[in-house]
Amino acid sequence: MSQGALVLVVGPSGAGKDTLIAAAQQALGSEGRFVFPRRVVTRDAVAALEDHDSIDRDGFEAARLNGHFALDWEAHGLCYALPGSVDAAVAAGSIVVANVSRRVIPHALRKYGRARVMLITAETEVRAQRLAGRGRESAEDVAARLRHEGAPVPEGVAPVVIDNSGALESGIAAFVAALRLIAAE
Repeated sequence: MSQGALVLVVGPSGAGKDTLIAAAQQALGSEGRFVFPRRVVTRDAVAALEDHDSIDRDGFEAARLNGHFALDWEAHGLCYALPGSVDAAVAAGSIVVANVSRRVIPHALRKYGRARVMLITAETEVRAQRLAGRGRESAEDVAARLRHEGAPVPEGVAPVVIDNSGALESGIAAFVAALRLIAAE
């Protein structure tokens, strides 16, 4: 089997990262080469909006200290991680696709022989509608998220950029095509 890769899916809140990942999992999951790990997050999951394993801060810190995570980071006042199974999947030749913070890119690039960055973008108005539609945050919190674009992609990293402002089918098609190209490298 050819070399595995970790695909780091990044972008601002409301760009549609989780939606594209879920659609790619539907389209590619049966192929066996693609792996879509569940993140571990210190927040309860809203089943209709996100797919992650919830954990409290004490449990998160214990798991981190015991080496149970492949990557971990903090963002928006929460702790996030990818499970340790990511390491074995990449080593076995899988293409592992995960929504991460841009802050973890340098560490991931050092840790994995093949890590690719996919930057998902969307127009501000589209992101505002999506964030408001989640019903998870107040209007003030949504406005703050829209003002916060996050850390830049590190210098020297050339991400695959997918504009997810238009029809969902177009975003999904571009995302899946990009994953297939990465798998073919």
